[in-house]
This record gives sequence, C-alpha cells and structure tokens, in this order.
Amino acid sequence: MATLRFGCVLLAALATLLAAAAGGDPGKIGVCHGRVGGNLPAPEAAAALLRSNGITKARLFLPDPAVLPAFAAAGIDLTVGVPNENLTFLSAAGPEGALQWLRSNGLAAGPVAGRLRYLAVGNEVLYNNQFYAPHLVPAMRNLHAALASLGLDGAVKVSSAHASSVLASSYPPSAGAFDAAQMDVLRPMLRLLADTGAPFMLNAYPFISHVGDPANVPLAYALGASDEPVVRDGALAYAGLFDATVDAVVAALEREGFGGVPVAVTETGWPTAGHPAATPENAAAYNGRMAERAARGVGTPRRPGAPVEVFLFDLYDEDGKTGAEFERHFGIFRADGVKAYNINFA
Repeated sequence: MATLRFGCVLLAALATLLAAAAGGDPGKIGVCHGRVGGNLPAPEAAAALLRSNGITKARLFLPDPAVLPAFAAAGIDLTVGVPNENLTFLSAAGPEGALQWLRSNGLAAGPVAGRLRYLAVGNEVLYNNQFYAPHLVPAMRNLHAALASLGLDGAVKVSSAHASSVLASSYPPSAGAFDAAQMDVLRPMLRLLADTGAPFMLNAYPFISHVGDPANVPLAYALGASDEPVVRDGALAYAGLFDATVDAVVAALEREGFGGVPVAVTETGWPTAGHPAATPENAAAYNGRMAERAARGVGTPRRPGAPVEVFLFDLYDEDGKTGAEFERHFGIFRADGVKAYNINFA
C-alpha cells in the first residue's frame, strides 16, 4: 500500500508539472463567455468587467472575431473553442489546412496568438455529436502540427472538452472508467495529450446531476457543502460531487496508463433561476467555493498536490439558449456589470 500511495503522489506531481508546462495557471479562476444572447454587452465592456474583478482567463466557444482582439488587448488569456462543424475540414485538410484555419480566424499571429493558451477542439463530441467523432483526433493532430510550425506549440495546448458522461463508471471514484464504446477515439487522444503536455478537458455540472437524481445526489453534496463525507472510497472521503467527478476521471486516466495527464474543468457552474435549487444563494455558494479553491491551489483527494484548473460558466445569462429554463440563467454578472450574487474572485 505504501508503494501504491507513493506512486499516486508521483503521478499527482507529474500532473502538476504538466499543467504548469501547458501554460494554464490553476491558481486563477477562469470564466466562460457564451454569446447566445440578445442583450450581451460589447466585448470591450466584457473584457473590462473581467479585469476589474481580477479575472485574467476566459473560455470562448468559438473564435469570435469581435471578442478575440478585445480580450487579448485587455490581457486575458484565451481558451478558444473549435466548433464541431469545423472538424471534418480540419481532419481532412492536414497541417496546412489547419494553419489556414488558424490564420483565417486570427489565431496565428499578433496579440491574440500571444494570449492563446488552449484550443478546445470540439465540445462534447462523444456525448451528442457522434458524426464528428472519427474526425476529432485527426483534427487535433493537424492543429497541433500547425501550431508547431508557428512555434506556438509550447504555449498553446490542444485538447477537447468532454461531458462527464464520457465515464461509463464513476462510483466510487476509484472505479472510474471510460466508456468502452469510445475508446477507439479516446486512446489516441490520450496519447496525444500525454505526448504534448495538454490536459484532459472536462465539463462537470453537479447541479445537473442533482436535478436528474436528487435522491442520490443531495443538494449539499452537489454544492460541495456537506458537513460530513457523503462518499467514502477506501482511505479517501468526498464531501462534494465536484471532487468525486474529477477523481473518477483521474482514475479512468490511470486505468488507461495516462495517470500523468492533468485534468482541467472547462465548464462548471450553478444557475440562479429556472429550478427550485437554482437560486442566487446556491450559485454564490458553489461558484464561490470554486473560486476559493482555485485561489488556494486545492487539489482533490486522489491528487491533493495537483490544483485543478477551472472555468466557471457563465459570464452573463444567455437568453437565446434552448432547453430547460435554468440553461438561460448561469450568468455570474448581469448585463449592467453588477454581480448576480456576492462572489469574490481574489
């Protein structure tokens, strides 16, 4: 057992070093900026709002030509999404085509390239866009090669954001395992991430887990606010679903032989309306806890020495989103720049 624990410590330390090499700073919280809304402030105002609150990292879901230069000029480090519908072209076009894509989207040079930290290639492809699955890893390889040709592969890492459903097993966390049906895509992707020092990107929403199964996911556990551990996994104890989900992914990575790959949570958040559990108070509790753990460099029970990079969803409410009513109420700020609830990002 002592040897096993020592091995886990080494893997956690390696994950921390790889995260640092990737250019991400887990000690600072990031914020997603979705743009599916009709009353969103101008990009310059959004960038100024982030900076005035000490937020210097943002995730954009596509290379928006209006937002990118405004955020780069404000000194905000960028995670930029590559839309799913671009994957077929990027898969077939080779590194030259990927380079063309980077240039046409303003990501190859200048201030934007200087602030680019991650390309999130596709979003939850293995969850709801299986058509694009065969194109995902080839597109990632071509984009990495294009970045290398520009000398940017050290500063910019290429990954892909996954829904937590990429796991076939997550309870207890040590039993974490990827969906066997997705391994033809995941194995070469994990190899690429390990070879290039990129993180495994995860979208994790304890709120949605609570909504879907409140009997087994109590509100306090989803919020990470349980007074006592809800899940015990050998010597490890979990008072919040966030840690348990991340550690289930860590266990799945270890199971496949990629325990050194860090995990970055590219979306997590809590809405303020649209469901009984969606209140400003609960959003403040959950998102505040995420910001605090980022500032303190907190790891997880399985990787206590490896801080988890986190991006909160969402900067503003997006009134154009479809789906359940709560989908339109994840905004941390109102359109006038006032916080939707009390939260400290320091």
